[in-house]
Amino acid sequence: MTHLRSKRLPGAGRTLAAVLGLVTALGLGTLGEARAAPGAETGTPRFTDRPHGFASLAGGTTGGAGGEVVTVTDQAALVKYAAAEEPYVIRVAGAIDVEPFGAEIVVGSDKTIVGVGDTGEIVHGELHLNPGTHNVIIRNLTIRDSAVEGNWDCKDTDYDGIQMDTVHHVWVDHNRFSNICDGQLDVRKDSEYVTVSYNRFENNNKTFGLGWTTNVRTQITIDHNWFANTKQRNPSVDNAARAHLYNNYLTAQADPGDPVWTYGNWSRGATKMVIENSYYQDVQHPYQADATAELVQRGSILKNTTGRHDEWGAAFDPRDFYDYRLDPAAAVPALVKRFSGPQKQIGTH
Repeated sequence: MTHLRSKRLPGAGRTLAAVLGLVTALGLGTLGEARAAPGAETGTPRFTDRPHGFASLAGGTTGGAGGEVVTVTDQAALVKYAAAEEPYVIRVAGAIDVEPFGAEIVVGSDKTIVGVGDTGEIVHGELHLNPGTHNVIIRNLTIRDSAVEGNWDCKDTDYDGIQMDTVHHVWVDHNRFSNICDGQLDVRKDSEYVTVSYNRFENNNKTFGLGWTTNVRTQITIDHNWFANTKQRNPSVDNAARAHLYNNYLTAQADPGDPVWTYGNWSRGATKMVIENSYYQDVQHPYQADATAELVQRGSILKNTTGRHDEWGAAFDPRDFYDYRLDPAAAVPALVKRFSGPQKQIGTH
């Protein structure tokens, strides 16, 4: 894989030229315009089957690799293979309506659950990883419509899209989450070695939360995700040892009139957070930190943002742990619009 590294070029003209050169090379047209990159239909380096970031460390995350490949089209088959003791690569073809409404589908260790092209959907149900679960890949799915009409706050329900408690080595990649009650993705209770990449989070109140623990153990990479028409927890990160957020796109908040609980990224508790080359457009409180937390931000673009823009502490250097592709912030809207969410090229073989 070719890694595109950001470089500090002297002079604004040379920096802009470098960004425009990357955008042209990727076939993205003008900045902010999403068009297919050359070779995207036959696979690009962004469609790799190997996780990056923290999910790639300490033995890595391979999911169900080496196990039987099965294709499921109904809830019974998905439940059977997802909870099995053996490794499986489970291909979800078409929409699976989960009954009863909001029910959990337990996902065991050594599993890959992947949508076939852009057809795989989990409708009004949750993928649930119990304590001790490890080595799981969830890719290329649409997980949607578990929200209860009129129950925006969802305090009396726990219908998440994906919930994981005290797990390790999980990769959540190229999914679309929409209209969930309550959390679209909850990474909870000391989960470690997690990467969340190229997902679309949309149309939600409580979007993406991390924590529910007094320990400081979670290590997570969050990159190239699109948060659109979401209110809070984009994400909220509580007591994470290391949270690396880069090249994410946040825009169009659901309730910008709320002065406190509409926000972007929040470094909470004892979290150490690094944000790099993200793009915030029309966002209230784009990034904030508790006095006890640390937040380092560099290279991001802020367009029509208000409220808190906190930066303090040293946090950590992500490159002490892994190498990664860091795209210029100016290219993020086009890249994320094009490459996030389910892709026709994934899960078809």
